Amino acid sequence: MKFNKPGMEHLLRNKSRLVRFAADEAGAVTVDWVVLTAAVVGLVTALFLSLGNDTSDYSKSIGTFMSSQGVKTGY
Repeated sequence: MKFNKPGMEHLLRNKSRLVRFAADEAGAVTVDWVVLTAAVVGLVTALFLSLGNDTSDYSKSIGTFMSSQGVKTGY
């Protein structure tokens, strides 16, 4: 197919490549996993940020309690 305007063949060739690229699903699973992983990391980060101070306080309380307990050396 010949066109009078220069560059028209190049434009149509690129358009057909773009259509093939848009129809290709070769990377869809990878994108799904990246989005899923990012969502899980975001949720875990939000959980740790919201519970971070409370967890630190609880661990200090547990540590204080365990330090105050004696160790039996005999039965």
